[in-house]
Amino acid sequence: MRTEQNDRQSPALRARLLLGALSGFLAGFAALAVAELVSAAVRPQAGPVVAVGGAAIDRTPAPVKDWAIRHFGTDDKLVLQLGIVAALTLLALALGILAVRHRRLGAAGVLLFGVVGAVAATSRPDSTGLGDALPSVVGALAGALLLYLLIGRLYAPASHAVGAASTAPAEDPAPHDGTGSPEVSGAGSPARAGDEAGGRGWDRRGFVIAATAAAAVSAGAGLWGRSLNGRTGKEAVASRDRLVLPAPSSAAPPVPRGAGLRVAGVSPFVTPTKDFYRVDTALVVPKVDATNWRLRIHGKGVARPTTLTFEDLLRRELVERHITLTCVSNEVGGPYVGNARWIGVRLADLLSECGVRPPSRGGPADQLVARSVDGMTIGSPVEDVMDGRDALLAVGMNGEPLPFEHGFPVRMLVPGLYGYVSACKWIEDIELTTFDAYDPYWVKRKWARKAPIKTQSRIDTPKPFARPAAGAVMVAGVAWAQHRGVDRVEVRVDDGPWQQADLAAEDTRDTWRQWSFPWKATRGAHTLTVRATDRTGRVQTDRRTRTIPDGASGRHSVVVTVD
Repeated sequence: MRTEQNDRQSPALRARLLLGALSGFLAGFAALAVAELVSAAVRPQAGPVVAVGGAAIDRTPAPVKDWAIRHFGTDDKLVLQLGIVAALTLLALALGILAVRHRRLGAAGVLLFGVVGAVAATSRPDSTGLGDALPSVVGALAGALLLYLLIGRLYAPASHAVGAASTAPAEDPAPHDGTGSPEVSGAGSPARAGDEAGGRGWDRRGFVIAATAAAAVSAGAGLWGRSLNGRTGKEAVASRDRLVLPAPSSAAPPVPRGAGLRVAGVSPFVTPTKDFYRVDTALVVPKVDATNWRLRIHGKGVARPTTLTFEDLLRRELVERHITLTCVSNEVGGPYVGNARWIGVRLADLLSECGVRPPSRGGPADQLVARSVDGMTIGSPVEDVMDGRDALLAVGMNGEPLPFEHGFPVRMLVPGLYGYVSACKWIEDIELTTFDAYDPYWVKRKWARKAPIKTQSRIDTPKPFARPAAGAVMVAGVAWAQHRGVDRVEVRVDDGPWQQADLAAEDTRDTWRQWSFPWKATRGAHTLTVRATDRTGRVQTDRRTRTIPDGASGRHSVVVTVD
């Protein structure tokens, strides 16, 4: 008899659990939507997905970050955010199912996640204070309340529902524990016989109305919040739109004839801004109003600390240079390298005016720590910054003001150093210190303190697994050894001898060089390998290393099949 009753109750319980999962999903959706709306009143970076994502980035081991960049490229941030949303969805479904049996406990679970989001937001390096906790807290309160109310509709008798039109006799509600929550001890105990027979014992109409209204209101709140966040930083956008860069006092020398090869498939000498790689930790790109931007220079050995405005920079002597940048996360043959025409102020001149001396001239500071508006810290050797190379505080890229994604209004770059020790975007502070006294962001995560760019070369054409026709095939690509210069590039077919490639004209030793090699291709599968030699005579090593801790090494090769 008991078995027969359980069999009748099981479908009703399963239905309730499914509706509980739906309630959890709607509660989670509402929490995120309300948080999105509230973040528009605080700042986009305070939203729970962004805050938790940023905290996850900060705490993720360097090898995992390196793996993410290698596999997802510049979509790594999108993948992370989608992963967080997916995890939140599963959590919301689970909390909804839990709430069917323990209503208040399920709602408390939603509140707990709000606490996690609030802690993540206020612990970020760029946190503006307790206000950053508001989106997560308010969103969690909305989600918890909605879950509590929706689960209540699953146990409210139909005759108690507002506007209920049923004339059927009301079924007894599920037993309660005295706290307003249904008490469930067995698999079928929340359902009564009438409930099992047709579901008339719960407020079906009220649940549908409440769930539909919640979904509609949440969608509206989320879209409104997204729209408002999209308009955040309109003053910054306006300041960039108004900006007309002054003509540089020292223009970039004309690119030598022959620096750009006319070979299909080779990266252009100057990388278009839209194609320039972006690798950073910012889930929301900072939008800084140039009119309010300030740069503070201070610290050890700074005799005359100073604070500069954007106008102060533009009134100084501007220089224009072609400089190739490389990310330390670039694998052998990878895409995270690009060459652009930069306009900016010589950083060494600014430091000298503040009384800074490099260690070789008796200066007490050997590390320059650049800080970004998003809390990123990047440490550079003072000696390299002040040794005469074109280390810049850049304000322009390829003839236009910096894009926001690349650091508007001002970013730093130092030729010859990987970006994580030189290329601070959205810079707002420069502190002179020592390597012994302070470890910046990436060094704390086991990357090297000093990281000169390694000599590298890449085959751009033919692509891996290409099937060129037998006969004349042009093999071509780029090579770089910033601030040393590329002296020679060689290509090897299979295990044959190294053969010298033709080098394009060199612009400067701070830019990459294109190269080409006419190959008489024969039928069959072949492996093409390239290596470069820099101006110091050092040949690109064949020893493969990972990107951690100071950049990948090895030789790029591609396998092709000649038809």
